[in-house]
Amino acid sequence: MPGRSSLTLSRHAAELALIGCAALAWYFTFSGLADMSGPGTMGLGLLGFLGVWTLMMAAMMLPALAPLTSTYLRSIRAVRSRRVRAIRTIALVGGYLVTWIGFGVVAYAAAALAGLLAEDAADVAPWVGAGVLVAAGAYQLTPLKDFCLRHCRSPVAFLLHVSGYKGRLRDVRVGMYHGVYCVGCCWGLMVVLVAVGVMNLAWMAVLTAVIFLEKTWKYGPTLSRITGVALIVFALFVPAHPELLPGLHMMTAM
Repeated sequence: MPGRSSLTLSRHAAELALIGCAALAWYFTFSGLADMSGPGTMGLGLLGFLGVWTLMMAAMMLPALAPLTSTYLRSIRAVRSRRVRAIRTIALVGGYLVTWIGFGVVAYAAAALAGLLAEDAADVAPWVGAGVLVAAGAYQLTPLKDFCLRHCRSPVAFLLHVSGYKGRLRDVRVGMYHGVYCVGCCWGLMVVLVAVGVMNLAWMAVLTAVIFLEKTWKYGPTLSRITGVALIVFALFVPAHPELLPGLHMMTAM
């Protein structure tokens, strides 16, 4: 079956391309942003912050997008041109990242507020940070989190919904539609990233693993709940140890 073999190769190529893009994003993140950890927006304006945020989202989110991309390629198997399939896949990923760029505006405002708290309200900041962690952890236990996670874990149901999309921007719309559910699934973890420092590479790696396993592992929903409880427990230590949240704690110069 030449057609089926070609589609299988395209799917594997798309998955490898996504993983390769994520790896490249991680490389640039480590090489260019390793010294930018701390509270606030690191002195970046909105556009600069969104550029960094997009790079981070590519590093963190693209690996978990690979299963859906593979399923989407199966749904457009009637398109014989490999070039057209590649363009449509790129449009899908682009639409997905556009949604996360939109959320980046919210993250920028949150990071700016975190910087102000760390600088001007050091006594209040740990309590705010603890509240943020509790809220993020509690969200992991809610039905809304479960609903969004089921969407992310069920690409077939997702494709049934978007099968009626038409027009030149249909693939971008598909990516944005999925991105909205992905934001609904992961926004709490991204707020945690703001609290611990947007460019905190260790936390980035941990949250990337959690997000990937939530969406792809058979015990993902259970992991989601465990993560929620862990965040709430972690929050209990923050008021006494504000340094646990570098995104809300201004380190004293030696």
